Amino acid sequence: MTLPTTGGFDKTPGWLDWHPSPSTPRFQLPEGAVDAHCHVFGPGAEFPYAPERKYTPCDAGKAQLFALRDRLGFSRNVIVQATCHGDDNRAMVDACRASGGRARGVATVRRGVTDAQLRELHEAGVRGVRFNFVKRLVDSTPRDELMEIAHRVKALGWHVVLYFEAPDLPELWDFFAALPTTVVVDHMGRPDVTQPVDGPAFALFLRFLREHPFVWSKVTCPERLSASGPPALDGETEPYRDVIPFARRVVEEFPDRVLWGTDWPHPNLKDHMPDDGLLVDLIPRIAPTAALRQRLLVDNPMRLYWPEASSR
Repeated sequence: MTLPTTGGFDKTPGWLDWHPSPSTPRFQLPEGAVDAHCHVFGPGAEFPYAPERKYTPCDAGKAQLFALRDRLGFSRNVIVQATCHGDDNRAMVDACRASGGRARGVATVRRGVTDAQLRELHEAGVRGVRFNFVKRLVDSTPRDELMEIAHRVKALGWHVVLYFEAPDLPELWDFFAALPTTVVVDHMGRPDVTQPVDGPAFALFLRFLREHPFVWSKVTCPERLSASGPPALDGETEPYRDVIPFARRVVEEFPDRVLWGTDWPHPNLKDHMPDDGLLVDLIPRIAPTAALRQRLLVDNPMRLYWPEASSR
């Protein structure tokens, strides 16, 4: 059975729906753990998809997200604006407002956003903006517009989330380095895991983190990065083993600047849809000590998204 797309939208052909019955993780998350990278899609009948979108997903609303949160054992979510909604943040904001303070958001905004609209987003729980440089997902935005937005949201204490692919880092380096607020890189900058973890390409990303203490990284999406698997399905105990050394390197070298999330409902996967419970079971392999896991899953996301609670 396939999951629906409501509102008169037609789902992208070949779209992979989110896993209908994820396993209960064997790994017990620390108290207060945060799923720091996830999304909501629609439902399309209530929150229409953007005309300029590059894909049309199945619906994946706040009720399904919060059910997954509870099933996996998380306490909180950080909901990142999905590109299929463009800069219409209503679905993400609605989920944040419905969470009872247990969700924060990362928005997409354009130059024309007003100060009043930014304040409204802040009151709803938004704490960051996302700049997407992946050309197959979005049309490019002028860098002067992005820099203007970054300066405006800095005044609210927000950060900037960057989504790009590893080959583009050299060309984007100077722009990223000039951003005026905390920066969080999605998915380790999407490294090529067929290359050595000690090779020059990943070394460049690690150097970027070393030289810029305001830059954080999400050690997320092994299901997107893996070239040889095996996939997180059917009880597999060591999935995506080719990605593990990359994520572990970042966690161990930058323990106070890393975040983890499920990426549910896993947009635009082409090969398989992972079992989210098995993704959670990967965490001890990339953060091998209780102290590292506490930082990755609790201390770091709380400091970035709920500083008023983490400082008590």
